[in-house]
Amino acid sequence: MQALRKTGPGPGDIELQDVPRPTAEPGQVVVDVAAAGLCGTDLHILDGSYGSRPPVTLGHEVSGEIAAVGAGVDPARIGERVALETFFSTCGECRDCRSGAPNRCRSRVSIGSGADGGFAEQVVVPARNARRLPAHVSSAAGALSEPLACVCRSLFHPTPAVRAGDRVLVIGPGAIGLLAAQVARVSGGEPTVLGTPADAERLEVSRALGFTIAADPADAPDDVDVVLECSGSAAGMALGIERVRRGGRYVQIGQRGDAVPVDLALVSFHELVITGGFASTADSWDRAMRLLDQQLVDLEPLVSRRYPLRDWQAAFDAVRTSAGVKQLLCPEGTP
Repeated sequence: MQALRKTGPGPGDIELQDVPRPTAEPGQVVVDVAAAGLCGTDLHILDGSYGSRPPVTLGHEVSGEIAAVGAGVDPARIGERVALETFFSTCGECRDCRSGAPNRCRSRVSIGSGADGGFAEQVVVPARNARRLPAHVSSAAGALSEPLACVCRSLFHPTPAVRAGDRVLVIGPGAIGLLAAQVARVSGGEPTVLGTPADAERLEVSRALGFTIAADPADAPDDVDVVLECSGSAAGMALGIERVRRGGRYVQIGQRGDAVPVDLALVSFHELVITGGFASTADSWDRAMRLLDQQLVDLEPLVSRRYPLRDWQAAFDAVRTSAGVKQLLCPEGTP
């Protein structure tokens, strides 16, 4: 089968290769990939600023259909449409694993970086990682279940970030930002989504989802109760710290591969609460799937374009230029 592989440590070490199809070991399932989303982490892996274990197939935002099961897995699951949790393995023994935070396990191995991921025709994962998709969620849009679970980790851990009536500034109208805005609205917040003039297409999606938008940082509301920083940019972080009210809350969701200067003196001067979230947990997946089951979050408008695996370079270029909201890689013949 075809798979897009990180072949070495260098920034240009990526290649579409023919590789053997995976087989399911006990407790595992083989999934026919319907779609796999590209995110900023994939660019960081490609550039070498996020750890990986090459040679490895990229892709961690994955949806598809169970094609085969290993020993100990109910064969009735064959044919089930699923989205995939990312952790392939953790140690299970460290303090973080035992306290329900395997996302912080130092021995964690995730698909798309440490184990083969979803930029391929098939992927194998532990059966527990395959989450059944609601019937109303398309197989393609289902790939966004993973970033939704990450957003739920950030917005509800260690405590809920958004409460009823909160004025919320969401910085960055990408997929993470628009998922965060939707979850904030479900929580009773009143989000404004901030972009830049270069984000015109993304801001139109924001508007279509019913959000107030600001197309220039100068127009961002001030003195907000909560800032959800989803851009991962230095400018976004600095602006967020400035615009949150005294005693307010700032949540860092967007990821970045290097250090940025931020005025942390404002944290003490303004008594800010700053939290962050990394990846997802079983609890955040439970919450994400409940939101989808109840049709409180809409994934479909965030899907901008689907690319066959052979056009992976065009898909990566679209992500680098912030074109659209979410680009998907789809094996030939998938819906």
